[in-house]
Parts: sequence; structure tokens; C-alpha cells
Amino acid sequence: MKIVLTQEVSGLGKAGEIKEVSDGYGRNYLIPNNLAVLAHPGVVRQAEEWRRAEEKRTRHQVAAAQELAQEMAQLTLTFKAKAGEQDKLYGSITSGDIAEELEKQIGQEIDRRKVLLDEPIKQLGSHQVSIKLAAEVTGQVTVLIEREE
Repeated sequence: MKIVLTQEVSGLGKAGEIKEVSDGYGRNYLIPNNLAVLAHPGVVRQAEEWRRAEEKRTRHQVAAAQELAQEMAQLTLTFKAKAGEQDKLYGSITSGDIAEELEKQIGQEIDRRKVLLDEPIKQLGSHQVSIKLAAEVTGQVTVLIEREE
């Protein structure tokens, strides 16, 4: 049975894709749960148009993300923090702090979950931090942590 997915289905595909599934799976699960519709010629044409529009939208998002990544590569985010001996911070610089400072500098909202930090930064000095901007685009920003007097 040929179907067109109306929503993303884990292990099967994304919305707008045309798939061949078993009759029982399509008739008993996908169609009753509004996850898919039968692939009639009109629906297939509509799905192809939707997919082309989605590809165009994705290309524009990736291009904008690449521009933003180039802009971010030239930035240095500076934080002042209290530190003890051996340049160890009393607190830490988290992904939320980095996202907030980045928003101030570039004027664009950055979700803290997009800041790729394994653990908060707890040392003085310069650190390279990755930021996920789009599915295939990751930007780098330099974070400089200085001692607070």
C-alpha cells in the first residue's frame, strides 16, 4: 500500500514522504491515527510540492546559519569571574550564560540547548565553544574568562 505521511513517523520517514508499507500497518495504524493518507495522484502531487517548498526553506535556513557561523567565528565573549588559586573558578560559566551573552552581541536569540558544552567551564582562559545553528551547521565562538578583581 502506498501512503503519504502527514506527520513524522519514527523509523518510517518525515511528513510529505511517499512510502510503501504493508496493508495492515497502513490501514490499522497509520491512517486511523492521522499519520498518513492513501497516495492518490492528487495527494502525491501535493506532497511533492510540499517537499520542494520544504527543501527550499531548508536551503535558506542553512544559508542564514552559515552566515551567522561566520559572524560568530569573529566574536570573543568575555566573562569576568572570581577565581582561586590555579585559575579555578569559584562558580562556572554555563551554556545559559554563553547563550545570553551571544544574544546581546549578535542581536539574535540563541537557545541555550544549542550551545554544545559537555560541562560548565570552570577554568580561566580562552575556550572554543561550538553552537549548533542548523542541522548541518555548527558555529564556533571564543569564550574568554578573566579574573574578576
